[in-house]
Amino acid sequence: MKTLTQILKDLDELANPEYVSTMEHFGIKGGKALGIKNAVLKPYAKEIGRNQDLACELWDEPFHEAKLLAIWLSEPKKFTEEIAEKWVSESYSWDLIDAMGMKILPKTAYSEKKVLEWSIREAEFEKRMAFATIVGITIHNKKESDETRINFLPLIEREAWDDRNFVKKAVNWALRTIGKRSLYLNKLAITSAERIQKQDSKSAKWIASDALRELKGEKVQERLKAK
Repeated sequence: MKTLTQILKDLDELANPEYVSTMEHFGIKGGKALGIKNAVLKPYAKEIGRNQDLACELWDEPFHEAKLLAIWLSEPKKFTEEIAEKWVSESYSWDLIDAMGMKILPKTAYSEKKVLEWSIREAEFEKRMAFATIVGITIHNKKESDETRINFLPLIEREAWDDRNFVKKAVNWALRTIGKRSLYLNKLAITSAERIQKQDSKSAKWIASDALRELKGEKVQERLKAK
């Protein structure tokens, strides 16, 4: 097992300062980036293997890639609510939030509880965490009943007013993801989108129109009917 010191040395050797500007272009900023592409970092994470203690050490380092590595090394069974709250509150970039929502939180026993809590938070990235986790649960928890996903729709409708970029895009993402899961969920998501469209909010109207365009589209409809 690599030590924290060894990993930080490796990250320094993998650093590509020229790639930092590309990261910033995609809205990945706020931390100290080394400029390592995910295509390089992910295989490196697999070489190390999951280790929650090491992940927590890496998270506390200032480097953006160390925090991403921490997420990929985390063990869902050892990823406590306390760790989740700490990491989410300290996140400054959408990719950290989305990685947690997609890779760790859906595999925890408390994910649905935290979705409800985060969905009403004031902080932009904490609120995004709720909807990124909905996406993760919808895609990865295949044994989860459709009822769980249906229960997320009222929450999506309720928060569609929020016009902050990283919130509204995540709300839209969650709605579209649910609507692409099955024909049954597609119909319910379309109905939710139509209700959202009637809200007196520029954000809500964008979320709804964008979701309806995809969910009613020929590509999605043909794929769902072929299931």
